[in-house]
Amino acid sequence: MNAVVLESKSICKSFHDPVTIQVLNDINFTINRGEFVSVIGKSGCGKSTLLYILSTMDTEYEGELFIDGINMKNKNEEELAKVRNEKIGFVFQFHYLLNEFSVLKNVMLPGLKLGKLSPQKVEHNAMEKLKILGIDKEALKTPNQLSGGQKQRVAIARALINEPLIIMGDEPTGNLDKKNSELVFDIFKELTLESKQTLLIVTHDSEFAQKSDRIIEMEDGRIIRM
Repeated sequence: MNAVVLESKSICKSFHDPVTIQVLNDINFTINRGEFVSVIGKSGCGKSTLLYILSTMDTEYEGELFIDGINMKNKNEEELAKVRNEKIGFVFQFHYLLNEFSVLKNVMLPGLKLGKLSPQKVEHNAMEKLKILGIDKEALKTPNQLSGGQKQRVAIARALINEPLIIMGDEPTGNLDKKNSELVFDIFKELTLESKQTLLIVTHDSEFAQKSDRIIEMEDGRIIRM
């Protein structure tokens, strides 16, 4: 039996501006260790809002969120920031790499911020991640010297640096061509197979989603198929 990494229990979310609009309605699911889960649905169905809650960035919701068996309700911002840094790796549509730092330093930054390992060990681990992703030869370049596909691989290496419990992605292939999208998918798939990495990816790319382990389909703030 695989350990449950993340659980959403009856999560609901409304915006009040100025009228009340419910954007998420009774969201229930679990994700097990090593699962590769895609969340799909039309624009405006609530996918990104849900991801924002599941990543602990948004705390204004009803229901409960468990990460690694621990309820995230009533945790303060400092505690949630620690959860994000230790347990969640993020990959976005835009890589958010810092051009003033080298590729290597960009990957190291979350590890340095966590402060559990020495800078030397963080650097060693960052190089290992870059090697796994086939981009270690670019380590001393700056991100603006890389192609779009290379930048997204650096972003994945950065997401992996703290050995997160789960990687969450918001349209991580949305800015890439077909070839690079397939490359990113292959990297994700390999991570689940080789190191039991858990992935929760919001995507518009139905081809990408079809190849993942499980699809959660949303419509009008509800899960309609799983």
